[in-house]
Amino acid sequence: MAKRKGENGTYQQLKNDLRNGKPGRIYAFWGEERYLLEHYLGELRRLVPAGTEEFNHRRLDGRILSVNDLQESIDALPVFSDFTLTEINDFDFSKINDQTRQSLVSILSDVPDYACVVFVFDTVEFKLDGRIKANASLKKMITSVEFARQDQNEIVVWIARHFKADGKKIDRDTAEYLAFITGGMMTDLSNEIEKLVAYSRGETITKADVDAVVIPVLDAAAYELTDAILSGKRAASMEKLGELFAMGEPPHKILFSIYMKLRQLLCAKVCILSGVGLTSL
Repeated sequence: MAKRKGENGTYQQLKNDLRNGKPGRIYAFWGEERYLLEHYLGELRRLVPAGTEEFNHRRLDGRILSVNDLQESIDALPVFSDFTLTEINDFDFSKINDQTRQSLVSILSDVPDYACVVFVFDTVEFKLDGRIKANASLKKMITSVEFARQDQNEIVVWIARHFKADGKKIDRDTAEYLAFITGGMMTDLSNEIEKLVAYSRGETITKADVDAVVIPVLDAAAYELTDAILSGKRAASMEKLGELFAMGEPPHKILFSIYMKLRQLLCAKVCILSGVGLTSL
């Protein structure tokens, strides 16, 4: 059975760790799906007993992190808890010298059972250059969890589940449409779901509700504009173009998006006329 996008071994391992209440010692959280990243980071934080965060949960700025600060945080004994959590945000492994790298290897190779260290990446890329010997040791120690964009089926199920939690229903076609025009990222979708729940007066979310509330991302709007242009629907084309200008999109970016959509359609037509199917691509 093929793995779903984002459903890699370490992602599943993280879920199992949290389900069992026994997190690993060292994680690296990264990836474009920030909603999932923040969700699982929140799950780790909830393992620290309420009221003990001052003693058991430490946040360190990776841009100014010293190995001494990291060592002290990891070595600090838990207080009224069986668990301590150390978060390091945006630590750039590629910009540290050999001495710091060796110190990291020494520190992270001896993380006690009660401690969990999580490197969280937002503006800095998580990358360990394999040509550097010490990085091979770091790769073995760190459970790297990528929070990738989820596939359509996963997103549709997730959308339906969130609407159901708010007492609403949505059919699959409408959920797919909502995912398409928002770009399919959970963070954006969660905001749009809140708006739709507040707006809709019926039990079921309709496409009309979505069109009334949700502003499409550029790619989705460009597809709709291209479709209107090719269909000869002048009024609809002007309306979609007006929406894109209202979104603050620059003209050159709009033109490029239309060009790319036309190019994709042309490629699809050439493939069809040539008898080339998806299995041949």
